[in-house]
Amino acid sequence: MQLHADEGGLAPTALVTAAVTGPHTPPHAPEPPYAISTRGLVKSYPGPQGTTIHAVRGLDLDVPQGETFAFLGPNGAGKSTTIALLCALARPTAGHATVAGADVLTRPHHVRRHVGMLFQHSTLDADLTVEQNLHIHARLYGMRRLHARRRAAEVLDTAGLTDRRRSPVRTLSGGMRRRLEIARALLHSPRVLFLDEPTTGLDPHARAEVWEHLRALRDRHGSTLFVTTHYLEEAENCDRIGIIDRGRLVAQGTPLALKAAIGDDRVVLRTGDDPRARQVVRGIVPPDRAVTVDADGIRLRLPDGSAWIPRLCAALERHGIAVRAAAAAPPTLDDVFFHHTGRSLHAAKPHPTPSETTTRTGGGR
Repeated sequence: MQLHADEGGLAPTALVTAAVTGPHTPPHAPEPPYAISTRGLVKSYPGPQGTTIHAVRGLDLDVPQGETFAFLGPNGAGKSTTIALLCALARPTAGHATVAGADVLTRPHHVRRHVGMLFQHSTLDADLTVEQNLHIHARLYGMRRLHARRRAAEVLDTAGLTDRRRSPVRTLSGGMRRRLEIARALLHSPRVLFLDEPTTGLDPHARAEVWEHLRALRDRHGSTLFVTTHYLEEAENCDRIGIIDRGRLVAQGTPLALKAAIGDDRVVLRTGDDPRARQVVRGIVPPDRAVTVDADGIRLRLPDGSAWIPRLCAALERHGIAVRAAAAAPPTLDDVFFHHTGRSLHAAKPHPTPSETTTRTGGGR
């Protein structure tokens, strides 16, 4: 079996196909201290003209049981590749990882049988009913018929879809379909649930509906959820966040702690002449403060930013520079990403340049 993990998402049938190839494991194995643990995890691919593409670079990570953990980063950062490694669907180039108490290299069948996966793009059969989609999944996992029916009833109740069990999937709303896919991923009682961009393509109402369901799973069942996302508001819903950029984990912690570590407010000014205004601002603020210009205007970080705005506006007006907008705000997760990478998350390149992702190897093909 081969799996290609790129930013289009993981191959949708790979996890189920792999899960049924290994022997059943004892149902009452002792719980490990961490649902996920990695040390020095690396994944590299041969690139063009003798180069090497580094998708994951030395990942060290511990995710406790029952935690909702988010991987936050732009497309091309290595999020989907990391999930492929943790689900034992791709072999690491170096380092090691344990998931659900098993090593992904030495016990891959155990890992696959004890993880669930919500793919970035829907894999439901729209012409089948809700129950039929679940029953097919159960059979692929080798579940006995009576056990599969009982579990299907349980997960549909958890998802709030019992009354739609005989409805064709095509009649469900986007939020209902996503809840059904989560229910399907939970059918075989996985210890860890991976969710790759769980609300991509959903409207704000459906997105909030899905996250309400995910919070209920965590609170009721102690589920361990590993979420990849580039939506800042989704990351705020998680217990802890890991910021990944160009294959490296550059920061991790609770949303509050990551923002508190930055400390100062973000000040943004838009003027009639931003490059000239930047020079004026640099002459007023302390010399250790970086003042940058981008499409949004002049950016800088200052303690008590709202108190600085009148002084900055007055100085700019004295130099004949019209101020069109001025705002100060406490740190956001986008500010955290900018602090650690030098770029805004939404402005980050979807795919790193060759000089950023590849290195020359000897004797290229």
